[in-house]
Amino acid sequence: MAVRYALALLAGILFAGFCALGTWQVKRLFWKLDLIERVEQRVHAPATDAPGPAAWASVTQQTDEYRHVRLSGTYLPIFNTLVQATTALGSGYWLVTPLRLADGSTVLINRGFVPRRESIGASTPAGIVEIDGLLRISETGGGFLRENSPATQHWYSRDVAAIGASHMLSNVAPYFVDAKAKSETAADAPVGGLTVISFHNSHLVYALTWFALALMVAGITWWIVREDKRRRARRAGGNSTQESDHAGQD
Repeated sequence: MAVRYALALLAGILFAGFCALGTWQVKRLFWKLDLIERVEQRVHAPATDAPGPAAWASVTQQTDEYRHVRLSGTYLPIFNTLVQATTALGSGYWLVTPLRLADGSTVLINRGFVPRRESIGASTPAGIVEIDGLLRISETGGGFLRENSPATQHWYSRDVAAIGASHMLSNVAPYFVDAKAKSETAADAPVGGLTVISFHNSHLVYALTWFALALMVAGITWWIVREDKRRRARRAGGNSTQESDHAGQD
């Protein structure tokens, strides 16, 4: 009897747990769909001024990632940085150049894709330039199984703070901007506009998996209870027959 109660309690806990996980994934699904919709609206909205120093503290991935922004300033090509990249054009590098704004602050601009390390010296527009692009949140920590090496200038992620510190830049924005396509016209200019906007969304699959496991627990529990009742019924029937035989012999 104690074993049956223990099994029933375990089945109840598993069923409730799987249902809770499934429900949580459904909530995550609707959150992800809402996020995708908001990002699409940001990308296709008219460009707005990039957040200035006063607003940097409030910039977050949830509220600002992929915002269509504009800004102007002067490139600092002596601080060009190459970040390893894999794009639709193949493997190569992002060419990241600091942009010094009129207020003295600095924003890193991902000017686009270049195929070779030698392209770090690509022609840079002189004077004040207008940048139109998408706001991106700093990518910390390096790439998959590879850490950024500021000392050797080998970069696998666009880590704004680390890149700025490696060049001893001050007042650097906590985000970078992916420049849109055709923002530069020189023959060796980096290719912009390659931002990939993609969100992994498997929450529906996860939800169905958890609910399926909950149904499996419920089904197995029902089968065990039914078989247990049948065994007890057969046992009770056998005992009744034996008692009848004994009564007849008496």
